[in-house]
Amino acid sequence: MLSRRSFIGAGLAGASGLMFSSLWAQSSPGLGAPNLPAPGFRKMGLGAMEIIAINDGALRRPLGAEFVTNAPLDQVKALLASQNLSTDYVDIPFTPFVVVNGRQRILFDTGFADNGPPTTGRLQANMEAAGVRPADITDVILSHFHGDHINGLRFKNGSLVYPNAKIHVPAPEHAFWTDENNIKNAPDAMKGAYALVQRIFGGLSAGQLVKFNPGSEVAPGITSVTAFGHTPGHTLFTVKSQGKSFIYVADLTNVPALFARNPDWSVVFDMNAEMARQTRRKVFEMIVNEKMVAGGFHFPFPAMGTIAKEGNGYQFKPIA
Repeated sequence: MLSRRSFIGAGLAGASGLMFSSLWAQSSPGLGAPNLPAPGFRKMGLGAMEIIAINDGALRRPLGAEFVTNAPLDQVKALLASQNLSTDYVDIPFTPFVVVNGRQRILFDTGFADNGPPTTGRLQANMEAAGVRPADITDVILSHFHGDHINGLRFKNGSLVYPNAKIHVPAPEHAFWTDENNIKNAPDAMKGAYALVQRIFGGLSAGQLVKFNPGSEVAPGITSVTAFGHTPGHTLFTVKSQGKSFIYVADLTNVPALFARNPDWSVVFDMNAEMARQTRRKVFEMIVNEKMVAGGFHFPFPAMGTIAKEGNGYQFKPIA
């Protein structure tokens, strides 16, 4: 049973970062700006369906000792250096995915809309460049309720970005963030995260908001996969068509160069680090064994590719 105690405690630092007020807001002019892909979308056929990775932007943040919570900073930097990556900062991209299936246009997670930092909020323009209008989206499926995944449901003025879409949410995730006792007793570090959930989902009708149990089919060919740990109801999704398989792994790993290569390391945003660690290993093993194409919200663009075993961990190899 999911409990408040299980996820609050070790997750306080990560929860405070959800609003991008402290951990995400760390920046330095000397670090430069992240490179954004052009074009900001990539399409891939999957049987009778089409998968479109659509970038919403990226953030560059200094690499500090707090980012990986259970490994010394020198080890973290050494792993990055071994892959010819900067040891001064990490770039965090934000890439939702659209599944085109007949008349359905299904969006996985939403980015920021106009609510985020200056190097975010590219999703709508990139979506239209890919040939999909926000009004065309029939369904939005959310993996969890962290701010970079739900902020893009509404503009700053409160209007819906995807006015014709049903919003599908994992029932245990919704229950945790809307529980009155949780809200009432939330520590200061988490009050903003709870308030954001109320702003985003408040006012949605029963017809607009659809709750599903992780493990169930949420749309034809799309099945939810339990992946708790990053948050209480964190959920992934498999997409299958004509013998081809794709999995959207959401925040299974934040920076693949760190947390795929070493799945036992924990990012500061994991609310239950041990549960998230077990989930990472289980899901990566499934991806490898089933030879699935994987897409990740924070993977380097084009944000989808294959997963291969590498030492004691795994390596993400982007599609060509």
